[in-house]
Amino acid sequence: MTSLPRPTTELSSDEARRIALRAQGFLGAVDRRSGVRGVLRHLGAVQLDTISVLARSHELIPYARLGAVGRKTVDDAYWTPGQDGAPHAFEYWSHAACILPVEEWPHFAFRRRAYRSRPHWNHALPDGTYDQVIKQLRTEGPLTATELGGAKKTSEWWDWSGTKVAVERALMYGEVVCTKRRGWKRVYDLAERAIPEALLHDELDDLECVRRLVRLAGQSLGVGTRADIADYHRLKVEQVDAVIADSGLVPVTVAGWGKPAQGRGGAKRLTGRAVAGDGWADPAALETAPRGRHRTTLLSPFDSLIWERARTERIFGFTHRLEAYTPKPKRIYGYFAMPVLAGGHLVGRVDPAREGRTLVAKQVTLDGPRAVPAVAQALVEAASWVDCTDVRVERVDAPELRDPLTRELSRTLA
Repeated sequence: MTSLPRPTTELSSDEARRIALRAQGFLGAVDRRSGVRGVLRHLGAVQLDTISVLARSHELIPYARLGAVGRKTVDDAYWTPGQDGAPHAFEYWSHAACILPVEEWPHFAFRRRAYRSRPHWNHALPDGTYDQVIKQLRTEGPLTATELGGAKKTSEWWDWSGTKVAVERALMYGEVVCTKRRGWKRVYDLAERAIPEALLHDELDDLECVRRLVRLAGQSLGVGTRADIADYHRLKVEQVDAVIADSGLVPVTVAGWGKPAQGRGGAKRLTGRAVAGDGWADPAALETAPRGRHRTTLLSPFDSLIWERARTERIFGFTHRLEAYTPKPKRIYGYFAMPVLAGGHLVGRVDPAREGRTLVAKQVTLDGPRAVPAVAQALVEAASWVDCTDVRVERVDAPELRDPLTRELSRTLA
């Protein structure tokens, strides 16, 4: 018997934007009782990165949603095990290197199998090193790469030692796991010892794993295209296509998603009739209209709200690009430009730095005069969070807005 096609829900671009904001924890009441761990489970993945300006990105993610939660509280929430000794999270390759809820370990079996069957390595692995690393971890317990015998052969960041190559390969294969960082160094342990026994298996086939991750991505995004959903955990679009019909997500069309839009930040905005584009949504996100208080905050460039550039342009009309790896003379917005979210829109950017107890806004980009109060509020809250008592503005792209921003900062700080 052939099943009837499901009706497709039609959404306006504004409805889609609000659904996305609520799904990412930026619209409506936040369950503060669940704290940082609740944010992690709600998002499904929190990206890690070495860059630290105001704080590291995995600290900025819960801050953006919860407010001034202590940085030690954030680290403890990720890495301190429960009373039974079981971890709450582990680190693995998802959208990038990410902190993931420990209960999702079985659903990355497809990726561990892929690494085992098709390893691609740019580093040589000396004979016997892999077995030696496993033996040492079994004998001595959790260790960093340095404690295992050294992470690098030289001071060059990419020049890994044989030990580092071996333990990273074991991590990708799933024989080793990282459930903690110490001084930003991964602490490696045997998966058989660190992962709860009920979760320690690769029994799920590839389709089951991908179906689960597609469903989780849809819940975390609220609504998205197939490409959006694939990008969340870095799946292939064809993998998404194979499971999306029975993932639990429902088809939608969104006005304005049929082609790129031109708006804030330089994306292409539609003129005339809005063209609808196909998408998929979490059915729970469609049950009630997304309402509530909007969060005003600085966003990490690695925040999952703005992971995918085309999606950010489509939803917010805002072009986001990390310029940390762009040569300085070619940067437009700054080394670590952080988008400013306010009223459900991206209204500007701030490239921050710290000098003692002063938060320095090295470069500020504002989407017109109406963005001034929101940017000032975001800067003052961020300054307080990182224990700064003052905010100094160095450059504003629209010079006529520099004095209004400075006055608003003085008023907000008072």
